[in-house]
Amino acid sequence: MVETSSAQATTAPQAEIGVIGGSGFYSFLDDVTEITVETPYGPPSDSLFVGDLAGRPVAFLPRHGREHHLPPHRINYRANLWALRSVGVRQVLGPCAVGGLRPEYGPGTLLVPDQLVDRTKARAQTYYDGELLPDGQQPNVVHLSFADPYCPVGRAAAVAAARGRDWEPVDGGTLVVVEGPRFSTRAESRWHAAQGWSVVGMTGHPEAVLARELGLCYTSLTLVTDLDAGTESGEGVSHEEVLKVFASNVGRLRDVLFDAVGTLPATEARDCLCATAVDGMELGIELP
Repeated sequence: MVETSSAQATTAPQAEIGVIGGSGFYSFLDDVTEITVETPYGPPSDSLFVGDLAGRPVAFLPRHGREHHLPPHRINYRANLWALRSVGVRQVLGPCAVGGLRPEYGPGTLLVPDQLVDRTKARAQTYYDGELLPDGQQPNVVHLSFADPYCPVGRAAAVAAARGRDWEPVDGGTLVVVEGPRFSTRAESRWHAAQGWSVVGMTGHPEAVLARELGLCYTSLTLVTDLDAGTESGEGVSHEEVLKVFASNVGRLRDVLFDAVGTLPATEARDCLCATAVDGMELGIELP
């Protein structure tokens, strides 16, 4: 079933949890409604696919589009998070493929980061830039706390779900996000590792900060597909290698995500700082 809605519509199927990630995750659900959502920031990466999972209404969004046609630096991150909130989502899980920056974080490692370093260059990463929107609204310039970029409740749920599947995760670490679509040089990779950072990827930012600006809980689950260029010899990372390792672990990752969804708190029961991040602020725009 396909439905179309604006970002302010209330007639579209509602969801309380969002998953931004692989195009195939929703294909394991029996009954999915495809929704086309319009936002003030343009179209999201794809339709939203809404279905029930563990008794919870969940909206899936293929980050790169269902045909994987969007490179990391061209993803409309603002539209993606806005679209999810517009259908009721208040908690987001964001799985992504990463390179390991330490020898012990080899392919197949699941790391649930608690910190983030932004090394992107040209991505719109705020809703509050004072730029006039097509509907005439004009956001204020707003400064939010981002000391702890990930939801502690969501992180705990993800870690517990992985352990429940006999997949011991790395609980905590720093994800450094680069612009892409190229992989790091060997010198860049060694520099990242020397800073004490854990994994490197291309899509974990600005999802986290945009979620915070909308009062959403956001949890990243990073799957290591390779040892980044500075931690190994040889030719370095290849796209084929990344896809191969991700494909071999996608079933386990899907199970962890699905289990985590079932243990996340109800929307009205959220008591983390994410839920109140924008409370009392003069935003200048009406959130969906």
